[in-house]
Formats: sequence, structure tokens, C-alpha cells
Amino acid sequence: MDPLSNLFALNRFGIKPGLNAIRELTRAMGNPQSAYHCLIVAGTNGKGSVVAMVDAALRSAGYRVGRYTSPHLRSVTERFVVDNTVISESVLRREAASIQAHSERLVASGRLPHPPTFFEATTAIALSWFRRTRVDLALLEVGLGGQFDATNVVNPLAGVITSIGLDHQDYLGHTLEKIAGEKAGVIKPGMVVVTTEQRPELVTVFNRVCQERRARLVEATRGTVVVPTDEGVTAGEIQITTPQHAYPPLKLGLAGRHQVTNAIGAVRLMESLTEFGIPIAPEAIVDGLTTVTWPGRLDLVQSRNTGTVLLDVAHNPAAAATLSAYLRNAFPGGLPIVLSVMDDKDVDGIVLALLPNATRIVCTAAATARAIPPAELATRVRQLAGSLPVTAATDPLDAVKMIRRGADTVCVTGSIFLVGELLATTEPN
Repeated sequence: MDPLSNLFALNRFGIKPGLNAIRELTRAMGNPQSAYHCLIVAGTNGKGSVVAMVDAALRSAGYRVGRYTSPHLRSVTERFVVDNTVISESVLRREAASIQAHSERLVASGRLPHPPTFFEATTAIALSWFRRTRVDLALLEVGLGGQFDATNVVNPLAGVITSIGLDHQDYLGHTLEKIAGEKAGVIKPGMVVVTTEQRPELVTVFNRVCQERRARLVEATRGTVVVPTDEGVTAGEIQITTPQHAYPPLKLGLAGRHQVTNAIGAVRLMESLTEFGIPIAPEAIVDGLTTVTWPGRLDLVQSRNTGTVLLDVAHNPAAAATLSAYLRNAFPGGLPIVLSVMDDKDVDGIVLALLPNATRIVCTAAATARAIPPAELATRVRQLAGSLPVTAATDPLDAVKMIRRGADTVCVTGSIFLVGELLATTEPN
């Protein structure tokens, strides 16, 4: 079987939280993660944005950086990036073949009861490729939780835990405190842990684990001041002052007020690296915050076949509330929304967050078996939407064309699969 086909076939094993498989794999590979410094980013929302900001700043500072994120929007290759260059399909195929060979030997010897999951295999691929390409630092986005996520095989110098929300509750628990405890599983002895979370009961969880493991907790917003500049009222410029440095005025490359908090987390993380002998000049930090791009996150796209579309991967109530806050300010009259939601998500929570800023909704389904069928989703939305028009369309592109009549801009959200599908079909102007 083709190595990439075999890689995707591992999806049949689903999600299996635990570190035994990834530890056996990396041990068989000679522990590639020990060849470079690692930074880890956990949390519920904002992880990818923080990774993207730190990646851009570290590269501006002259470091060779590997970046591993998930899930992908259009191609699995997007998960693996070194120095802002996505892995080629041919190299990914070679790496996947190597992981497959290791896995088969481990299963045959009895060291693994079955092949690794898809995420375990892609994590092993990232760690191997980063060693092969001789990165200075590797940025790893945690996939699910923290304690038993495959990325937790590394011993990071430092990391960020972003805001905590209710998501993946079947795996992580049904309270914010339990979920925070799972996220805190990434904390290792001696590391610096930066958190953008501000709720005292959740910060207490992180603080307790840091004390137990002799790690140092940095509350990103504590002692940090962010103010709009004189021009910022209209131009979006802000000025960030941390306990370590007063940064010059800047405009974040990523849209949305929530990105200010993510930026603070990224800044405090990079400031902490100095104590590990990894200095980052303030100019490089500013450059990273202003030049960063992260597709599919409040991403305004214009194309011939879709017109102007605002793409956002909000797939849980907290992310939907963030999107809704952005719509309230950027589009006060609201926008028509194309929506697809996976069957394991909090549909009611997502819809209730979006309704105040929706002018009408077309329900559709991304091309995955996990997507709720459009008619079923529309029925559930109507139960919450009152008099708001709600319809269904089988094809996402048709849904955009249907809903955009009379609208300059359409919002597409609810699923990273939907956003990726629409991005793949957009035709540049």
C-alpha cells in the first residue's frame, strides 16, 4: 500500500489517548525529539494562532523553526512546516514509509499491540523530519488534551496553555477544572508555563501542577498592559508593555480582539526563552506579531466563484462566541452564515453564540462522515432561531452561492473541514 494511503488508513484506530505507542515509536527512531529544543502549546482555543505568531517571530530572530499543527485545512502536508516551508508530498511519503516500517516491527515483536493511530504517526513523522532538517526549535500544537496527547512525548523548555473551554468532553471531562487538569498534563519539571487563562479557579489548577512539578507559571496578562495608540482607534494599532519590555506600536497580523490575548501569551513565552539561552530581540517579536498569517481564522477571502467570504473555523461555543463578537464590531448589521457542525460538537452552544449576529443561516455538510446532515442540522437550528430564515444545502459551494444573494460578504464557519473545503474551491480574482 502507498505510504500515504497507509497513513490515512490509521484513522480506523480512532483516538486512543496514551503515550505508550508514541514512546515506543520514538525510542525505535532514536528519540529524534532530543535533537532540538521543543516548545509546546496546549489549551482549547487559540493554540494555532499562538504557534503561528511564535513561529514568525522566531524565524525573524534567525532561528530555524519546525512547526507541527493539527488538523489541516486542505492538505495533510500543512501539518509539517520548517522555516515556513511545507513538507513536500514526496518527503512526507518517505517519512510515512519509515514510520510504517518501525510500526510493523514493533507490532511483530509484541512491543505494540496494534499500529499507532493517525495522530501518533503524524507526530512521529514531525519529530523525525525536524531532526532530519536540523531545526533549532520545534513548535508543537497539542492535539487533544495534554496529559495523554502524543505530543507530550517531548520535554519542552517552555510552553503556553491558552484559554480553556468545553470541548472533547467525552475524553477530557465535563467541567472546566477537569479539562484544565488534562491540559496541565504537558507541564514538565523545570519548564516555564505561560497561560493566557485568567479565571482564578483554572489558574489555580495550573499553579498547583507547576508547584508539584517544580515548573514556573507565568500568568500572561498579569503585569501586562495593552493600550490602543492614538492612531489605534481607527487603524487597530496597540502598544504592549510587559514586565520585561515596552514594545513599540504595532498592528497584529491576525484579526479579532481575542488575538490580543493570544499575542500576549506568545510574547511572554518568547521573553521567557532568554533564560534558556535563546534570546529574541524585541524587533523580531514585533515583526512576528505583525507579519503572521494563519488561514481560516477570521480570514476574509475574495474569489471569482464565492465572492467575499469570511472563513472561521469556530467549532465550539467559546470559539463561536469569539467569532460573534468580531461580527458584532466588524459587521454591525450581521452576516448570512453558512454552517456545518460535526456530530460530536455542542450544536446548541455554537448556534446560540452565532444567532445574534446572523441575518440568515444555510446549513450544509463538509465532506466527512462526522458532519451532521444538512437537513438534520437545519431542523436543530430552527428550534433555536425563532423567525430567522434557516435553509439547507447539500453542497457547501452551493450554500455560499445561495446565501450570498443580496449580501456583500458571507460568513462560513462551524467546522475546520468546511473551511478547508471552501478554501480549496476558491478561485483567485
